[in-house]
Amino acid sequence: MPERLYRRLIDTPSPRAVASRHGESIDEQAFRQRAAAWMAAFALVDGQAVALYQTDGLEFAVALLGAWQAGKTVWLPGDALPATCRQLAAQVSAFAGEFPPDYRPLTALHGNPGAAPFSALDADFPAVVVFTSGSTGQPSAIPKRLRQLASEVATLEAMFGAALGDAEVVATVSHQHIYGLLFKILWPLASHRPFLAHSLAFPEELAAALADRAAVLVASPAHLKRLPDTLDWPRAGLRTVFSSGGPLPLDGVLRCEQLLGHTPTEIYGSSETGGIAWRRRTGGLDEACSAFPNVTLSLADGCLVVASPHLADATPFVTADRARFLPDGRFLLAGRADRIAKIEGKRVSLDAIEHALRASGWITEARVLALADGREQLAAVVVPSTAGQALLASDGKPAFSRRLRALLAESTERVALPRRWRFVDALPANAQGKTTEAALAGLFAAPSLPLTRVVEQNDVRLVLELGIPGDLIHFDGHFTAAPVLPGVTQVDWAIHYGRRHFAIAGAFLRLEAVKFQRVIQPGRPVRLELDWRAEKQSLAFRLASDVGQHASGRVVFES
Repeated sequence: MPERLYRRLIDTPSPRAVASRHGESIDEQAFRQRAAAWMAAFALVDGQAVALYQTDGLEFAVALLGAWQAGKTVWLPGDALPATCRQLAAQVSAFAGEFPPDYRPLTALHGNPGAAPFSALDADFPAVVVFTSGSTGQPSAIPKRLRQLASEVATLEAMFGAALGDAEVVATVSHQHIYGLLFKILWPLASHRPFLAHSLAFPEELAAALADRAAVLVASPAHLKRLPDTLDWPRAGLRTVFSSGGPLPLDGVLRCEQLLGHTPTEIYGSSETGGIAWRRRTGGLDEACSAFPNVTLSLADGCLVVASPHLADATPFVTADRARFLPDGRFLLAGRADRIAKIEGKRVSLDAIEHALRASGWITEARVLALADGREQLAAVVVPSTAGQALLASDGKPAFSRRLRALLAESTERVALPRRWRFVDALPANAQGKTTEAALAGLFAAPSLPLTRVVEQNDVRLVLELGIPGDLIHFDGHFTAAPVLPGVTQVDWAIHYGRRHFAIAGAFLRLEAVKFQRVIQPGRPVRLELDWRAEKQSLAFRLASDVGQHASGRVVFES
C-alpha cells in the first residue's frame, strides 16, 4: 500500500492533472519537477525533523513529498503563530514554507536541482508528526508512519472511491490537520484525482468552485452548518460531501441536504487513532455509526477501545468517548468521559448541561467549560435558536441568562449552574473547524487590543481605524463613572502595530514630543496613523477622531 502514495513520483509522468490553481491545471511533470526542487532544498538540512507550514495545497504537497524523498520527518503545525514556532524550534532542525522570517524558512531551490531519481520508502518510514491542538487547545506531537497513512488512504478508496469517480477534490479545511492531509492531499494523489490547491474559506468561493467542475467536497461542521441559503448552490457536479473534525449538528445535516442535495458522510476519528467510523444521517433520523472494515471496537468502562492498522502499533487505543453498541454492531456516541468538572466538590457532567440547553428549544449549540481563573465556576457559550433570539431581544441578556439557569436547575445542582454566559451567532472555530477550549475561554477574557480596520498601508505608513469596545481590560479601574483609555496604552498600541507592520526589531529607546490633547472613551472610532523612518529608527504616531486630535508623538528604537 505505501507505494501508491508515490506512484506519481515513480511512474513516468503523464499529462494528467494533479491539481488546479487559479484556473490553471498543473500536470504530473510540473508536479514532479517542483517536488525535486524541494527535495534538493531539504537535502541540505542536517537532522531529520523539519517543520512545514504552507497554506497553498499544491505547494504543500510537493514540499511534503520532497521532504520525504530527502529522508525527512515532517512536523505539521496547525498554525505559524509565535507560540507554536517557539515550541517547534526545540523539536526540528529547520522550518519550511510560510513561517516568520526570524526562523529562516526554506524555499524550493530554483533551476534544475539534478537530484537522484525518486524511489519508494519503507512502510515504517516516520513520515509526519501531527502537531495540531485538539479540544484542549494545547498542541501535542502525534507521530505517523507511512504505513498508517497508506492504510487510511487504502481504506477510504475501498469504501468511497467508486462514488467519487474522477471528480476534483475541493476543500474548506486545512491540510495541516490529519483530516485535510488525508482527504485533500494524500488520497487524491494516491487515487489520481485532482485537487484544488487553495482552501475555500468563504461560501461565495465554494459556490463558484462547485459550479464549474465535478467535485468532492471535503468540509468541516463549522462550514456546513453555516451554508447561506441566499446563494445559488450548484448541485449537478457535486458527487459527495465529507465532514469531520467534530460533531455536525442536525441542522447542519438538513441544511446540507437542502442546499447541496447530499447527506454528508461524517467521519469519526482523531489524530491519535486515525479514522474509526462513519455515518450518513439521511433526514437526520439515524445517529448510529459504522466502524471502518479494518477497525475493531470494544468497550472499557463505557468508553470505546480501538484496534486498527491506522494506529502506531498493535496496542489498542482507549478513547475518552463514551458509547453503546446496537444489536446490528453499530454504535451510538454518548459524550466524553473526560468532560466532568468538579465544582465545590460536586462532579458535574458538562455534556449533560449542554444537552439540557439544546433540548430547551431556545439553543441550537452550546459549550460549557470550567474557567481556569482560580474560581470554581462554569461558563456557557451558546448559539440561540430563532425562538431564543426573540427572547434575548425582548428580555435582554441578564433575564435570558436567568431563564436558562432556571431551566437547568431542574436537573443540575445550584452550585454547578453556569454563572457566566456568552451569546454568539456561531461557536468559534479554528482552521480545522474545531472549537477549542482555549477559544471558548478567550470569549470570557477582557480584550487588550481594539478592533482594527486597515485604511491605508505601505512600506512606511499605516493607518488603522480602531474600534474601542467598553470591555477592554485597560478601562478596568480607569474610571468607573467615565472610563478613559490610559495614555500608556495608546503608546503601547502604537508600538504594537508598528512592530507588527514594519517588522521593527530594535528595543525601545525613548519617547519624543509626546502630547495627550483629548481623552479617548469607549465607543468612539479613532484613527491611528503610523509613519516609520527606518534610517532614524523612529515611529511617529497620531491618534485622532471626528472631535480632533487625541495624542501624538514619536517612539525611537535602538539601531
